[in-house]
Amino acid sequence: MIFGRIKPLDAILATAEKKSLHRSLGPIQLTLLGVGAIIGTGIFVLTAAAAQKAGPGMMWSFIIAGAVCAVAALCYSELASMVPVSGSAYTYSYAVVGELLAWMVGWALILEYAVAASAVSVGWSGYFMGLLKSVTGLELPAALAAGPVWSMNGFIPVPDFSTGFINVPAIVVALAVTLLLMIGTTESARVNAVLVTIKVIALTVFIALTLPVLDTGNFSPFTPNGWFGPPGTSGMGVVGAAASIFFAYVGFDAVSTAAEETKNPQRNVPIGLIGSLGICTIFYLFVAAGAIGAMGAQPVLGPNGEAVQPGSPGFAAACAMAEHAQSLVCSNEALAHVLREINWKVVGNALGLAANLALPSVILMMLFGQTRIFFVMARDGLLPEKLATVHPKWRTPHIVTLITGVFVAIAAALLPVGQLADISNSGTLFAFLMVSIAVLVLRVRDPGRHRPFRTPAVWIVAPLSIIGCVALYVNLPIDAMMVLPIWGGFGLVIYFLYGYRKSHVGRGVVDVPESDPDAPPQPVPPIG
Repeated sequence: MIFGRIKPLDAILATAEKKSLHRSLGPIQLTLLGVGAIIGTGIFVLTAAAAQKAGPGMMWSFIIAGAVCAVAALCYSELASMVPVSGSAYTYSYAVVGELLAWMVGWALILEYAVAASAVSVGWSGYFMGLLKSVTGLELPAALAAGPVWSMNGFIPVPDFSTGFINVPAIVVALAVTLLLMIGTTESARVNAVLVTIKVIALTVFIALTLPVLDTGNFSPFTPNGWFGPPGTSGMGVVGAAASIFFAYVGFDAVSTAAEETKNPQRNVPIGLIGSLGICTIFYLFVAAGAIGAMGAQPVLGPNGEAVQPGSPGFAAACAMAEHAQSLVCSNEALAHVLREINWKVVGNALGLAANLALPSVILMMLFGQTRIFFVMARDGLLPEKLATVHPKWRTPHIVTLITGVFVAIAAALLPVGQLADISNSGTLFAFLMVSIAVLVLRVRDPGRHRPFRTPAVWIVAPLSIIGCVALYVNLPIDAMMVLPIWGGFGLVIYFLYGYRKSHVGRGVVDVPESDPDAPPQPVPPIG
């Protein structure tokens, strides 16, 4: 029975014992770790898309997304402290709810990491082209600077190439990072710390320069598209923007996965999680308030005065109009654009440079995480082990890295950043949903097992996490919602044709792939 195929938790924990780490992290270190992991792509890139969906009401969107993350993080932490090994939610699910659902979680995580890397590549492209134009006056032809916009004809996506054909800078950065990963170049903790510092300083400067020129009139109307969007729209309004802006918080699991190295995890893990999410939410609110107050963040309307999705043909047509050319919602580099508009051109260029320096490292970590999930699934026999072949010289899983990199580059070339982030969120929300269910299942199935961290009020927190994940998922745009079941259906076909027969657990091979000496090193979790 496939639901009965559970990877033995004791075998996984035996491996963890061999790799036991020194418990040295306190609440302050955990909080700073979380802040560094969370602040990143989302706030730099998705501010414009959130404003188009919610207007100034996107400030509520940050609060809603942060609250869902908080309850999901508490569930995540319990399993992370019990199963402190590689594989993230995939491994937790395999040990608790069985192989089939673990496959579905792993397959969703592959979608999450790869599409998120594509989204960051497109975000980097926007800041790169904005900086290039501002400093040199040069710009790429429109056909090479952006991909097409997409609309749905029934269930068939239809491209419109009138505003762009292919995003060349996004392809270049995605393939460059892929090459670095293939030859084994990884960033050190010191370099990562420097990049985190650059991002935090850039956002602090943005807040300091925009809040003094805040105009309260720019906050009205506060929710122009309402809480759930106008009738007949999907993924709009304050809650729709929260579903998109969820991308800005991904990375909080850095705190959860550090439970093994934490002193007194029952006390310090929730402090680190809630503390880092709280600090980042406040940070994001100040950034949003500065952007809204400095130049306004009202959505642009379609040709018939209707609400239009960011990245849609109607949105592209509205942004092509002269009166909207300088709108915040139409910018591909929202924060740098705001600073230039309030006469801080040099500082705006510096912020654009900071984004150009920091975002490739985020692409690297996302590709790294995706490769690790692929690697663990292949070593479990669920995917062909050839995919996880380690290069004899580079000592990296070069085949799966190349396949992933090409997929990421194609998606980055052809899709806008907002759509990519929404698709990535669908996979993330599914993984967090399964983790929240797994916590409850294990509390019933094995209540006596040692839990270094126990989710407080688990029968309240876990259901809240489940409800929050489902609520955000159903408020994604229809096309982003549909990607997950289509991707999942494709994955199930692969599972039943290959993984079901080749599974190590199904064949009675009890092994723990995370202990393999050839496995690539554990990545830093992705940065939102």
